[in-house]
Amino acid sequence: MTALFTLDPTAVATVRADDKPAILRMLAERFAGVYNLPQSHVLERIEERERLGSTGFGRGVAIPHARIDGLTRPVAVFFRLETPVGFDAADGLPVDLVFGLLSPDQAGAAHLHALAAISRMMRDERMHQALIQAPGPEALYGLLCNVIDRDAA
Repeated sequence: MTALFTLDPTAVATVRADDKPAILRMLAERFAGVYNLPQSHVLERIEERERLGSTGFGRGVAIPHARIDGLTRPVAVFFRLETPVGFDAADGLPVDLVFGLLSPDQAGAAHLHALAAISRMMRDERMHQALIQAPGPEALYGLLCNVIDRDAA
């Protein structure tokens, strides 16, 4: 748990995906399993947001996000991809880090603050490299929580 959103340790993983739709399906599955949300609804909302424009942030990072009913605070999932995958990012580069975020339907400011924190963290090249080189999910989780909590303070 961070100051801005919930990141459960079981929501952090290294995964293999062949394409963007597979990543979105895996995100919905993980959100559903970890946070007890309806998987089909989560996927529908993430895909709906993605149709507005790619959430490929650039520099190998994607931040798929959506607002969804039934939440009391923002929740997150983080995937490090085994191999980079095309995500229609603005810079054209494939992504190797995917940070999913779901926020309550009416959480305007909370959603924006959480997205801003994730975006700041993902722009840091040293952090990007640390996440790529981390030995496993526990190390990934530790890196993510330490930086987000430090920056929120």
